[in-house]
Amino acid sequence: MPDSRQPLESRLWPSGGAHLWSSGAASSADSHSRGHLVYAARGVLSVHTEHGTSIVPANRIAWTPAGFTHYHRAHGRTDMRIVFLPPALAGLIPDHPAVFLASDLARAVVLALTGTREYDRAARARLHRVLVDELREAREQPLQLPEPRDDRLQALARTLYENPGDNSSLADLGRAVGAGSRTLSRLFRNELGMTFYEWRTQVRVYHALVLLADGHDTTQVAHACGWSNPSGFITAFTALVGTTPGRYRIAHQQKAAR
Repeated sequence: MPDSRQPLESRLWPSGGAHLWSSGAASSADSHSRGHLVYAARGVLSVHTEHGTSIVPANRIAWTPAGFTHYHRAHGRTDMRIVFLPPALAGLIPDHPAVFLASDLARAVVLALTGTREYDRAARARLHRVLVDELREAREQPLQLPEPRDDRLQALARTLYENPGDNSSLADLGRAVGAGSRTLSRLFRNELGMTFYEWRTQVRVYHALVLLADGHDTTQVAHACGWSNPSGFITAFTALVGTTPGRYRIAHQQKAAR
């Protein structure tokens, strides 16, 4: 269960809302009768479900279908926007938790639906339809860490969540959790669908998203996340996030200044 706190500010209505969270704050675990989309207008969100943890930076929109237990955590001071979809539109997008690469139009519609302007029912329905059409055209581009089930993988994961810059080999980490590297490699493939090194790279990039959103420069973040060479960090970050660390950091600074 998350360590939940009350948001600093909230605006809620039947079709959605907005929460301003302090860094590290989390919502309580919950499920809803309608599916909903979340977007971080500022800061970085993580969305936790039984399927794993998804990171939602500024160029992503996360979808949680109806009935899925979930909670959200803020990384940095975070302005979280929520849009609930009517069942007819929810049926047009996946029936599993998903993260979409968000177009400029999709982000603008989310901000319009969760802003201070009031829309009548017909106008709100049109905006919902535009948003869903944009998401259907977008590709799923998850920044997701699947949740390990094996106790040894969970122990290893905790170690690297707390210190993503740890460069210990899989064999060394295995000795600490009581399993050999072959066993752990097999568990990573079977449970998480990726190699240990692919998984560790994702952990590091997720940590980098938070540090960059807090204003740290690329070189500092690269070293903090375990890269001795910033160019290797830039390549890995760009491959997963779709933009360079420098551009991502600038975008967050511009949003924070508004």
